[in-house]
Amino acid sequence: MATHNIVVFSGDHCGPEVLKTIEAARPSVGKFNLQEHLLGGASIDVHNSALTDEALSAAKAADAVLLGAIGGPEWATCGPCNFASDWLVDSSPLKVEICRGTDFVVVRELTGGISFGESKRRERIERIARLAGFLALARDPPAKVWSLDKANLLATSRLWRKVVNEVFQNEFPQLEVAHQLIDSAAMIMIKNPTALNGVVVTSNLFGDIISDEASVIPGSIGLLPSEAAAVEAAVKSAIDNGARTKDMGGNVSTTAMGEAVVAELQKILKASS
Repeated sequence: MATHNIVVFSGDHCGPEVLKTIEAARPSVGKFNLQEHLLGGASIDVHNSALTDEALSAAKAADAVLLGAIGGPEWATCGPCNFASDWLVDSSPLKVEICRGTDFVVVRELTGGISFGESKRRERIERIARLAGFLALARDPPAKVWSLDKANLLATSRLWRKVVNEVFQNEFPQLEVAHQLIDSAAMIMIKNPTALNGVVVTSNLFGDIISDEASVIPGSIGLLPSEAAAVEAAVKSAIDNGARTKDMGGNVSTTAMGEAVVAELQKILKASS
């Protein structure tokens, strides 16, 4: 009987709780060698890196990867958009020749902008621009920085562009910075995503939208659509039956939600077998 090597990324925040539900429903047939590695905030806390080379190599060599969740509020939402394996490229809704080679990170300001409406915007812009600069310098060679705004229409975006220019001129003069209007950037991201390779930095509202758009390059916001049809159906069925976590207006815990999805998934798989 073949042994399947599976890398387990519990992730951070609610991720470990999600994984407990998944592991409880593991198949009883077959042999599984589970290798646990840190990812996301948990890895940042220990290794000062969201994904170590060791963890990435293990994931590439594994037969499958289990991921809990990453992106908890304790850590900045700063997820890379690149392809660790050709399998992800082939699974993208975009044509292979368009998405292959995509390698950018979206840095989004999360504590200001239209979502909060607070003053003192300048220091928030300076902070996120500075983070983008450090991330760009960490690349070898240093990456290009793309700043997204709507400076042709919004006064807030004109302030954004002015402050970003000041930060990079004064603190990162060696880096190349390009300004792109958010609507044209959205078009470029789908038409030719590699054109934005480097570090993309933008405000709260624009970052919320553009990061979700970027997620379609590897598949979807959370799961690759075609490979997860049964999972998507199980989630929908569980929600339709009233299982909802707090972020969806309910009071069900992550564990209970996971159990509800697993129960629906088992029904679907049993019906299709």
